[in-house]
Order: sequence, then C-alpha cells, then structure tokens
Amino acid sequence: MSALKHASVSSFEPLIPSDTGIEKSRLPELALELERQAAALSGKLSPVTAIVLEEHMRVINSYYSNLIEGNSTLPQDIRKAMNGEYSSDPSKRDLQLESLAHIKVQRELSKGNTPPLLSADCFSQIHRLFYEELPDTLRIVKGSHEETKLVTPGQFRQQDEEVEVGRHLPPTADDLSLFLNRFATAYKLEQHHGQKRVIAAMAAHHRFMWVHPFLDGNGRVGRLHTDLFLKAIGIGACGIWCLSRGLARNHHEYKAALARADFPRQGDRDGRGALSESHLIGFCEFMLTTAIDQVSFMDQLLDLHGMGQRIQHYIDDRNKGLIGGMGPIKPEAVRLLEKAFIYGEFPRADMDKISGLSNSVTRKLVRQLKEEGLLTETSSRSPLRWAIPEHAERFYLPELAPTR
Repeated sequence: MSALKHASVSSFEPLIPSDTGIEKSRLPELALELERQAAALSGKLSPVTAIVLEEHMRVINSYYSNLIEGNSTLPQDIRKAMNGEYSSDPSKRDLQLESLAHIKVQRELSKGNTPPLLSADCFSQIHRLFYEELPDTLRIVKGSHEETKLVTPGQFRQQDEEVEVGRHLPPTADDLSLFLNRFATAYKLEQHHGQKRVIAAMAAHHRFMWVHPFLDGNGRVGRLHTDLFLKAIGIGACGIWCLSRGLARNHHEYKAALARADFPRQGDRDGRGALSESHLIGFCEFMLTTAIDQVSFMDQLLDLHGMGQRIQHYIDDRNKGLIGGMGPIKPEAVRLLEKAFIYGEFPRADMDKISGLSNSVTRKLVRQLKEEGLLTETSSRSPLRWAIPEHAERFYLPELAPTR
C-alpha cells in the first residue's frame, strides 16, 4: 500500500468489526473464553496473593513490553536498578532506567488517577509519565529527513513531525485531534456490551497504533492503554497475567498482524470501511488468542497443587546444595511458604501451628525466611506475607521470564 494523506476520519473505518463480520468469525467464542479464564484465575487467588503477584508482574510486563521495542534488559538487571545497582556501561544503565520508567507508569496507572480512558488526555498522560523519566539519550529520534529530534513527554506530533510506519503513513499532525476524538467516541465503553467490549479493546489497540500520535513511544503507550482498557471492562486478574509476554514471544506475528490490519478494503465483501474488515478481525483474533494463552499459562503456574510441589522442589534443591548462595533450610519451611501462598499472609500467632515445630525453632526459621526474602512484613507485629525473591522465582514461576 502506498502512503497516503488522511483527510477524513473515515479513512480508519471500521473501528470495530461489523456485527455480521463478528458473527462469521471466531471472535465471540474467543472473547467469551478470555472472560471465563480470566475470571477463574482472579477467583483462585487470595487478595493479598494477587497484590504480591501484581507487583512482581510489573517487572515482567516492563521486560516484555520493552523487549518488543529492542530493550532486552533482563528482569534481574531491572531489579538491581530498583535497588540502586546500575550497570557501569552507560547504554545498559539507560536501558535499566527505561525499564524503571515503565514500572513507575504502571504503578501510577494502578492508582486510577488518569484522565478518562480512550481520551487524548489519557494517552498524553501515559506518554508523559513514561518519557519524563527517560534519560535524554533515549528521547532522541531521527526525523523524516534524518534530522535529530528530542521527544517532548506527553506531546503529540507537531506540524513538522510526520512519520511513516512501514508502508503506512499515519494522519498528519494537523489531523490528529480529529482522529483521536473519533477514536474516543467509537470505543466509548457505554456503547458496547458483553463480548463486544472485549473485541473493541483489541480493535482499539490497532487503531491507536494506526493513528500513531506520538513521534516515538506509541507501542509502549498503546500496550499500557490496552491493559487499562481490559481492566476497565472487567477482564479478571489484570495485572497478574501479562499480554505483553505473549506479544513479545510472538513479536513477528504481532507486527505482521498490525501491518495487515493497515491494509485497505480487499474488495466488495470486505466490510464497508476504507480499511480491511477481515484483517481487523484477524488482528483481534490474534490478540484474543494471545491473551487466552497468557491467562492459561498463569493459571497453570498458580495452581495450588502445582505451586505446593514447586515450593517443595525449591526447599529440596536447597538442602541438596543445588541453589548457589543459598544454604540449607528446615523442611518445615514448605508448610509456612505454602500457607503464605494460599492466603497471601498469615498471623504470627499461627506460625507454630503451621510449622509443627516448637516456638523457639519456628521463630528461628521465620527469621531465616524473612532474611532471605521468602516472607515479608510491614512491622514486627504484622502478618507474614508471601514473597517471590529472585532465588526462588525460577521454582515458583518457571518460564515466566528468562534468567541469565
């Protein structure tokens, strides 16, 4: 497709597949399956366990969303940066800062203090929160004439900042407000119900990318906004499963599906808009299939019986000397850690009963678990909370993210 200027907002229709197109596709069954599996995942976790996992998954989400854009900073290096340990290599240090910026944005968005979902102000705030944390070296991009530009946090493209994405030429800077206003109207939550809301969330992901309102950062802003959209429509367990993980693991297919959804209408039977309805449906099917796969993956990891076995495996390997830097620990630690996972936390008054050991031995064991990050506390009297230290992560959550 040759690049064209877009004088009318009709040039990115359809924003949502037609009812006829949806009925003939797999979209209804996929949307229903995502709702079902996500609700089941949400319902199997205690609220406190969910909080622990959501915080852990912010690092994972940052890793995978940035990986799609070429930043391969590993989760352990992100966590080092969270503790103030930065690489001596300036370029690697900058990428650590980029990862931290993404985590900070996730935390801010979780507070619910954003402008209305789908609005231009919402996209601008996400972009501003992210880019104001980046070093200048990561805010520099090349313009259409190879000139150097510095990305301004939260600012949409300006008159002299036209971009081309593959074979697609997004709307001009002058037209952005028209397209973003139409975007917000078309995807307004009140207009859609049932599975169509889920389909709309996935279609909106592409159409935002199509508008490409920022000079740089559209991918990460778009994925962060899609996470917000899914949370807003009640897809359970948002924050516990990670859509970006699936997109990164299938990044070639993701980018190909995005590009295909840019195609113009493919004949008289391909919807009634300027763009291809069949390729938009294909994109939504890819996104829903990816989301279902990630929810299913986390559901298996968080299965009570499976987690209990992996906690046991972790303790057994420690006592066999198979985990570097971690010494032996009493086998009864399994009981405490499994109870903490099930309920998220447990009262200190229950720890003797859970361990089956004497009070003095249990206190010594709990002290060790706290020192090693396997249990946490907010005060000397607070409940003891489940945690996921790095040395246990590959046992608790295998294959969630790569190690060295």
